Order: sequence, then structure tokens, then C-alpha cells
Amino acid sequence: MKHLITIVGPTAIGKTALSIALSQHFKCEIISCDSRQFFKEMTIGTAVPNHEELQAATHHFIQNKSVFENYTVGDYEKEALIKLEELFQNNDFAILIGGSGLYVDAILKGFDEFPEINPEIRAEVNSNYEKFGIEYLQEQLHLLDPDYYQKITLENPQTLQNPQRMMRFVEVCIGAQKPYSSFLNQKKNNRNFAPVLIGLDADRQIIYDRINQRVDIMMNEGLLEEAKALYPHKTLNALQTVGYRELFSYFDGDFSLPFAIEEIKKNTRRFSKRQLTWFKRNEATKWFDYATDRKEIIEYVENSLK
Repeated sequence: MKHLITIVGPTAIGKTALSIALSQHFKCEIISCDSRQFFKEMTIGTAVPNHEELQAATHHFIQNKSVFENYTVGDYEKEALIKLEELFQNNDFAILIGGSGLYVDAILKGFDEFPEINPEIRAEVNSNYEKFGIEYLQEQLHLLDPDYYQKITLENPQTLQNPQRMMRFVEVCIGAQKPYSSFLNQKKNNRNFAPVLIGLDADRQIIYDRINQRVDIMMNEGLLEEAKALYPHKTLNALQTVGYRELFSYFDGDFSLPFAIEEIKKNTRRFSKRQLTWFKRNEATKWFDYATDRKEIIEYVENSLK
């Protein structure tokens, strides 16, 4: 039996360090499913593993794409499953790590199949978003898939403010000429591996302190300069993310720099809450305090394999 040791939890909790420890113990490789770390132009603001960490274990799906590419969760699912099949030919173990719940679910459970969308439709939706803003996307989804719009409003209202997700919903509705929701909850594919799920958590104040500290470190390491280089491309889907969006507002003259930094911290803290809400839905996950001795976690994994 092949096992996919899966590490989840909020941002800045210590997932990378644990994944490397497990990788070295089980002599296996790491698949990243952090949707922000795929992009090679975004290094500091996405907390990509540093040189020493990358040398300590073999990582896949780290800075392997460009922000100028259109890369969906469906694309990732296909590529990651191919890589896992390759890894499992020589090893009974692999590690999946990341804070992007949608991407974790795509690997563990399978993702709903969507039709190919004409790139011209995607370009038109993106152009209209740039002209008319998020309200255009909200109105289109309300018109084209009112049931799904209502579901989001009730269950996950922050999604209505997420341009990347909203553009995807609208382009599918237009391209397929069917509601986006009609493609959801299809029969999922079986997986040829068994997941062992580990979650890292901490008291909320500890998580918030770690996030605040990480943002300060990012600023000291040059996040402002990294964001400035990306500023001309600020409308790209990949850049609609915490840490860049707030600095773009600073460059626009809407925020002062101290206010932008505080907004990064605040929005990252909010993001961490959403991460925990998502991951804690899965009752199969065994949760550990972030400071737990790694030997204890390794022992849990080994007992799970028996």
C-alpha cells in the first residue's frame, strides 16, 4: 500500500520544517500544494522554502510556473497525480504539504471535471473585470448561476470578493452555457494511495504572533521591491493575493506603507482562520500542537501504517 503523508494547517505554523523532518525519516519526496508558491516571480511574499530547506529534501511544485500562465486547480491535480504515480514506483511514501485547502482536496479526493473554456472567453471576462471591477463578476454569477451565488453568499461570502475564483465561475458559466454548480459534486476518482492526515495548530494568539513576525521578516527581506517589480502586472490572477494586493494599493496611493503592512498582517490572520475552518472539516485529520516533538508525530504516522 502506498501512503501519502499529508500535512495541513494555517500559514506560518511550521509545516515546512515538519515536512522536511518526515521526508528525511521516511526517505521520500515532498509535493507542495501551496497555490501561491507555484509561481517563480513570487518568492518572498509566499514564504517559499529557502535554499537550505530545498536542499534538505526534494520538493516538487515549488516555483514551477509563471504568473503569466493560466494555471488552475484542475491542471495541478492532473500534474501532481502524475508526479505521485512516478514517485510511488520507487517508494511507498510521499509527502503532501500546503495551506491551500482546495488543492489538498483535489489530490486526496479528486476534483470536479469542468469543460475546456475558450481562451477568448477567459480573456473577455478578465477584460470586463478590469473595466468594471468585482461587481461585474458578482452580477454575472448572480445572473448565470443564482443558486450557486446564493450558496456562496450564505456559506462563504468572502469568495464573492475573490476575483480569481469569481472569474473562473463566470467563464465556466459562459463557456459551457451551463451553471457552474452543475459541474460540482460529480463522482470522484478513486486514488491508489492511502492518506495519513496531520494537522498543525496552536493557540490563536500564537498563530497571530507568528504571522505578524513573518510579515515583518518578509518586509526586511525585500517584499516591497518584489511587489514593485510585479506592480505593472497587478491584474493577473496569480497576484490577487494577500501580501501583494495591499502593497499594490500603496503604489496606487490609496494606502500609506505602514497601513499597507498592517493590512497584510490583518488579512493574513483572517486567511489563517479560513484555513483552519476548511481543514477542520475533515475528521480524519490528527491534530498536533505546533510545538509537539517531531518524534511523537513520526510515531503517530508509523502506527497509522500498521
